[in-house]
Amino acid sequence: MNITFRWYGRDNDTVTMEHIKQIPNVKGIVWALHQKPVGEVWEKEEIKEEVEYIQSHGFHTDVVESVNVHESIKLGNSERDRYIENYKQTIRNLSEFGVKVICYNFMPVFDWTRTDMYRPLEDGSTALFFEKAKVENLDPEELIRTVAEASDLTLPGWEPEKMAKIKELFEAYKEIDEEKLWDNLKIFLDEILPVAEAHGIQMAIHPDDPPWSIFGLPRIITGAESYERLRAISDSPANGITMCTGSMGANPANDMVDIASKYANIAPFSHIRNVKIFDNGDFVETSHLTTDGSINVQGVVEELHKQGYNGYVRPDHGRHIWGEQCRPGYGLYDRALGIMYLNGLWDAYVALAKKEVEV
Repeated sequence: MNITFRWYGRDNDTVTMEHIKQIPNVKGIVWALHQKPVGEVWEKEEIKEEVEYIQSHGFHTDVVESVNVHESIKLGNSERDRYIENYKQTIRNLSEFGVKVICYNFMPVFDWTRTDMYRPLEDGSTALFFEKAKVENLDPEELIRTVAEASDLTLPGWEPEKMAKIKELFEAYKEIDEEKLWDNLKIFLDEILPVAEAHGIQMAIHPDDPPWSIFGLPRIITGAESYERLRAISDSPANGITMCTGSMGANPANDMVDIASKYANIAPFSHIRNVKIFDNGDFVETSHLTTDGSINVQGVVEELHKQGYNGYVRPDHGRHIWGEQCRPGYGLYDRALGIMYLNGLWDAYVALAKKEVEV
């Protein structure tokens, strides 16, 4: 298990390389060019500068999260081909600097949805919260304001230039149902997977967050059946997944231990986090501790250990604890605690396996 930590870049994150260096067993930084407009080619000089800075602190830069997919590709409109070619060139450029995994998603308009960025919890911390009934009755523009007011730092998937065109996007997506979105994903993958495979990069699609339709927009990476359909498009080793326990696990019908057992072999990258799901469909981020939420984090890690999983793992959304002022869900303290919980579980399973061998 190759522990990593997501970082948003210099002058764009409250967490520094020096902070991350003090978390035991963190080997790599999950990074991106977050200031780069979606759809533009990531130029070699830009990549080189960021990679060298991160590596100068002793971390690898194997995983990029994310090279976002332009809406034209998801919509399949007249600009699609240009943006696919840009995406291919970015893959080629990243490969020259040793990148091995690119996380991406195919969610229309919104990469992730929450209704409260700082929901108070019983322990005095705050966390990201999703209120299902509120979303069902909410104007999308009100949600955009809620997210925009939560932080001055960039929030991937909520780029101001995209949000400014929200009405146009919703109008365009009236013509796109789930089947059409699958068609457009296939066209995208048919084009980029040969390039990724030729350059030793695995593409790792992230599940929809949450894994059901929002504002009537189609969602397609929502459960185990989605992974079967994804692999039916191509069985290329470059066609992988990002296994996110919190995103896919927000639907209690998705048994994340079972999903880990069946699909960890095509998951070069995993996000391990916990959410507490309520009977009415609401959910809130919690600590990574298994008993704090509804996801069997312990069981997921045990399954990964059984398989000898050597993919990249990072803690995902943390609570905001000890008064930390940070990007919603991406502070230092609770994610560091999450790493130590994952480290502890892994060490325990290693020790248990040794005992069984000795007996």
